[in-house]
Amino acid sequence: MTTEVRVPTLGESVTEATVATWFKKPGDAVAVDEMLCELETDKVTVEVPSPMAGTMGEIVAAEGETVGVNALLATISEGAGAAAPAADKAGSGAAKPAPAPAAETDATTDVMVPTLGESVSEATVSTWFKAVGDTVAQDEMLCELETHKVSVEVPSPASGVLAEILAPEGSTVDAKARLAVISGAAGAPAAGQAPAEAPAAPAQARDVENAPSANRAMAAAGLDPQSVKGTGRDGRIMKEDVMKALATPPAAAPAAAPRAPVPADDAAREERVKMTRLRQTIAKRLKDSQNTAAMLTTYNEVDMTEVMALRNQYKDAFEKKHGVRLGFMSFFTKACCHALKEVPEVNAEIDGTDIVYKNFVHMGVAAGTPTGLVVPVIRDADAMSFAAIEKAISEKGKRARDGKLSMAEMQGGTFTISNGGVYGSLMSSPILNPPQSGILGMHKIQDRPMAINGEIKIRPMMYLALSYDHRIVDGKGAVTFLVRVKEALEDPRRLLMDL
Repeated sequence: MTTEVRVPTLGESVTEATVATWFKKPGDAVAVDEMLCELETDKVTVEVPSPMAGTMGEIVAAEGETVGVNALLATISEGAGAAAPAADKAGSGAAKPAPAPAAETDATTDVMVPTLGESVSEATVSTWFKAVGDTVAQDEMLCELETHKVSVEVPSPASGVLAEILAPEGSTVDAKARLAVISGAAGAPAAGQAPAEAPAAPAQARDVENAPSANRAMAAAGLDPQSVKGTGRDGRIMKEDVMKALATPPAAAPAAAPRAPVPADDAAREERVKMTRLRQTIAKRLKDSQNTAAMLTTYNEVDMTEVMALRNQYKDAFEKKHGVRLGFMSFFTKACCHALKEVPEVNAEIDGTDIVYKNFVHMGVAAGTPTGLVVPVIRDADAMSFAAIEKAISEKGKRARDGKLSMAEMQGGTFTISNGGVYGSLMSSPILNPPQSGILGMHKIQDRPMAINGEIKIRPMMYLALSYDHRIVDGKGAVTFLVRVKEALEDPRRLLMDL
């Protein structure tokens, strides 16, 4: 049987990629989920794992070739690789693997760390669902890994018995680590010898060809490759590694002050819980944001009367037609997209000594989850309708709460909206989400007395806060942005007229 290896989904608005590197050649034995090749898009580098154990067949798309989504990359033949033909004559013998039954009892399959995503090099084993000695079925969930972005479930690559757990709960594993061993696995890949050879990889790491985009970026910046830590396969330097090296401030951050001594009677009543990787990453990114950007916050307030009236008038018809509720977030998203066109520096980022202006809006919408704050990204929000925005926010919010967001769904944002009002916040200063240069904080809608045409009237008011990177955005631009958002919300018809 032959299985096709095709180009995986590359992400929203990405339709093609370049084949950067093949790690296998025809005739090589491959294991399930073993990396076959790397594809490079204009945004990220994507590793392509093997869908099955067997022998590498024909490579259809050579290195340097441009391929579209779902294009055929290669084929994999069922069997144990080069050793299979020697055991039998070519032809029907390949379909009748005689040695398999005799070896079935002793066969073992390694459970490896699955692909964690670009720029993610390690994970923490959070939970084992099976114990040593348990019988497992193929694709049954064995454990859960926690990275600094998402949780990853690890399925069993074969049926058998969980013979050994190599990475217990709480341990940190790298992207190529062995997690466990399944014994008595029918059809276990003969390529099981591959992990034994893995230790030799570090010695060859310096000979690994870096990603072409990384080489171009290092050459343009005059950066020594020896000063860049590669997070790709076998230490391969990726473009994101170069960007990280360029953005890293030369001075090390000061160490945290040691905790003051705690009286024994208080210590006995304390509970010490290790921070999750997600919480550690949130803490680090927020502190890095403060250390890197010249962050400043400016405030305004908006009268929500017209938005609330428009929403109340059309919410039932909107939900009936589009199957999703009409909330306030679509109004704010539309208003921000409108304002970003006039003040593009709020939608830009710093890259070395350059300012990169984005002629599109990938809107990050901060969402609170039981494990911490995540920011899924709605791509090309500036080209979306109210209904499309509400559907995207609803769907990504649910996936965030269920812990099902992929890393691709949380990358590439150009501006962020954070709604602290849902928790009752009346006023706050949101922290930037690097490398973005702006974030809008929404707050609680509260009835307040306002002077309207010389009369005191009660109005539903909301404070708005724009935190911005003063290195790019001047005070005038920040104030203009907030005023445009305020104007669009206080008279939503301006959005329809593009005013």
